[in-house]
Amino acid sequence: MRYLPLLLLCAAGAVHAQMPGQIVASGTVADEASKTAVLAKLREVYGADKVLDQITVGQVTTPANWSSNVQKLITPELKQVSRGQLKIDGTSVSVRGEVSNEATRQRIVSDFATSLNPTYTVNNGLRVSAADQGVLDRTLANRIVEFESGQAVLTPTGKAILDEMSATMLKLKGQKFEVIGHTDNVGLRASNQNLSQARAEAVRNYLAGKGIPAETLVASGQGPDRPVASNDTAEGRARNRRIEFRMAQ
Repeated sequence: MRYLPLLLLCAAGAVHAQMPGQIVASGTVADEASKTAVLAKLREVYGADKVLDQITVGQVTTPANWSSNVQKLITPELKQVSRGQLKIDGTSVSVRGEVSNEATRQRIVSDFATSLNPTYTVNNGLRVSAADQGVLDRTLANRIVEFESGQAVLTPTGKAILDEMSATMLKLKGQKFEVIGHTDNVGLRASNQNLSQARAEAVRNYLAGKGIPAETLVASGQGPDRPVASNDTAEGRARNRRIEFRMAQ
């Protein structure tokens, strides 16, 4: 069988998009009926003025009920994807782009899989928007979450920063977070690794106590391996002894 991929390029920033919010539909389908059905579904979801038709009709073979299966993928849920691409190549489906949170990332692909028969494969290339990472970074504002010297015991100042972080995390519903501990390079590497892990877990436990679901928090210790400043000065070592917060996939 000869398949040519059908590409649906979604929203602002997509390849070949002519204006913000435009959907570019391109590729080759087997007949005019398939083309008409796909375009009608796109226009129903996005609006007729947002759909740019670059689909051609040619000598290609498609799987049974291919057109109806493609239509099942074009749902209002796709409007939550920005700078995206939905590619249907025979029975292979891949979706890329940005979504606002992890729950949406998983739900879209899960809905794809359940709506199609088992001969189709779905590749999840969606990622959580970098905008949410920026929210975390701005809340932390380059501050150091402090601990008692050489221990995994938070200081009052450290707890105050985590109170702010927890308030922000609660607003990012459905997201998962990685809490990463770092140390300077003073002392044994193994000891630093263990301390960084213990501190990350202490932060995780504190945030969970503030209402962040424990299952959305992953703690990891990187020890001295990822410095952000020189360990040759006291100031640099202080900057390297830090907790980092990352959006988890």
